[in-house]
Amino acid sequence: MHLFYDPNIDQSTVSYQLNETESRHACKVLRLKEGDKIGLLNGKGMYAEAEITGADPKRCQVKLVAVHLEEAPDYTIHIAICPTKMNERMEWMVEKVTELGVTEITFLLSKNSERKALKLERFENIAVSAMKQSKRLYLPKINELVKVDAFIKNNPNGFIAHCYEGEKHNLSTVFDRSSPILIGPEGDFSPEECELAKTNGYKELSLGANRLRTETAGLYACMQALMTI
Repeated sequence: MHLFYDPNIDQSTVSYQLNETESRHACKVLRLKEGDKIGLLNGKGMYAEAEITGADPKRCQVKLVAVHLEEAPDYTIHIAICPTKMNERMEWMVEKVTELGVTEITFLLSKNSERKALKLERFENIAVSAMKQSKRLYLPKINELVKVDAFIKNNPNGFIAHCYEGEKHNLSTVFDRSSPILIGPEGDFSPEECELAKTNGYKELSLGANRLRTETAGLYACMQALMTI
């Protein structure tokens, strides 16, 4: 069944009009007609089966015929990561961690960051597409770019992966089901950023014997966190 997304629908919705983009996709691209069934997601735990009542490519009308609600997960997997210079690599990571079950993504600005500005809309669209593909009912929260030091101070007691020497832990053995996981840029976090993290209660992480690309490290950390759920 084809899936469509709108954050504004809820369990009280009876009839609904798809936005113009989704209407065009349903009626012109997929060629759906009156009487055809579709699925609606709101990214907040609701899946609804709906029937098309008006197949207009600009204002597709549907009525909800069945609603399923899923409780929110009792854990948080929050990946806070410095975006790569090439957007495509970070887009790939957002897609994959969404499929796996990440609940929140924050983009970080480090002293060694290669990319210092982002447009979130593209990442949000990729997350929506990945949510549909994986049949998840919850869309991860994606946050604006924030400086590493500000993030650490506002979110103490997390986990930080870096390539410097130190006593490091395997995330699968120490993850507490809620604290953020920091992944640095390809030039790594600065020594000062790592020290700030440690003084704010962050545990240092090892992501294995191999040196990983930033986007691979983000995916690996998400998988390690999931092993503890």
